[in-house]
Amino acid sequence: MQLKSLELQGYRNYDTLKLATESGVNIFIGPNAQGKTNLIEAIHVLSLTKSHRTSKDKELIGWNQSTAVIRAEMEKRHGDVRLELQVSAQGKKAKINGLEQRKLSGFVGTLNVVLFAPEDLDIVKGAPGVRRRFMDMEIGQVHPGYLYDMQQYQKILQQRNNYLKSTDSRSASQEMLEVWNEQLATYGVKMMQKRKNFIVNLQKWAEKIHAGITGGTELLTVEYKPSFGEPIGTEAQVDPSLFQQFMLKLTQGKEQEFRRGMTLTGPHRDDLTFAINGKDVQSFGSQGQQRTAALSLKLAELELMHEELGEYPLLLLDDVLSELDQTRQTQLIETFQSRVQTFITTTGLESVNMSRLRDASVFHVKNGQLLR
Repeated sequence: MQLKSLELQGYRNYDTLKLATESGVNIFIGPNAQGKTNLIEAIHVLSLTKSHRTSKDKELIGWNQSTAVIRAEMEKRHGDVRLELQVSAQGKKAKINGLEQRKLSGFVGTLNVVLFAPEDLDIVKGAPGVRRRFMDMEIGQVHPGYLYDMQQYQKILQQRNNYLKSTDSRSASQEMLEVWNEQLATYGVKMMQKRKNFIVNLQKWAEKIHAGITGGTELLTVEYKPSFGEPIGTEAQVDPSLFQQFMLKLTQGKEQEFRRGMTLTGPHRDDLTFAINGKDVQSFGSQGQQRTAALSLKLAELELMHEELGEYPLLLLDDVLSELDQTRQTQLIETFQSRVQTFITTTGLESVNMSRLRDASVFHVKNGQLLR
């Protein structure tokens, strides 16, 4: 998979931009607040129709602009594909080869990316929400149907939570709660099953890659920790007992949920755990071990997507090389070199081991303008 060109109109601080991106490595260099990350973000938005930086689509639209447009031409193993995404106050419109897609889920997954930014170092040591977002973003690219299940789950969860906050348990409608519980469990168990299968497959690659980085001295284990139960079976056949467990948990926790005004069970409270040689990395690992685990996870994503899709995704490195020491940076570069088209943002080339890079184009970014 390769991005051949990128075009922006009215996107963030780019009035217009046309960029040829056929090099294996494309480096965007410049001071902060000039638009480097906006370029990386635009590619990410074209992949998932949402930003990794904001949940407010209006922030993607440039000042005094009504619409932001992202266009790209890409080469996939089955041929060239043209993508277009328009973002306005009325919503989003997506086109593949000029044909408008009825649903955004039909657009997601056409362009696949793996993003590695400084905040991703918090996947290991940060809050559970960071790890849930990591799972959602990556699974959604490989299995677009997951995004639909997640959106339905979140919509029902918000309705249920609003009801829990506005009503006490004595006057609550049991029939209404039962409907929400059933819908929540229906979509929730689908999410849990896909998360479980994703982490099992990711673990295989992460373990192998981490052993390579550490010279075989460390064994990395990544485990999915649902808020209840343990999904078994396959994505195509969800364990029916998990649905019953979910329903039972919602019923048993009803009084506490009304007191706290929130739903206390479900995928919105899932987590991941990381262990090195059997010891919890989040609690007992050094900063170096935590960073190596996060790097292993990101490199594992590349291999897992290649395994699932038959081609490598794009790799987006947003100001992350300066956060990695020479050993980890070298490992990262050697992994993507000549295999994965990569886009790098940095404030200075001194933070990039240029001697390791081949087929690299350098672009200087200043106030929404690009110079070679």
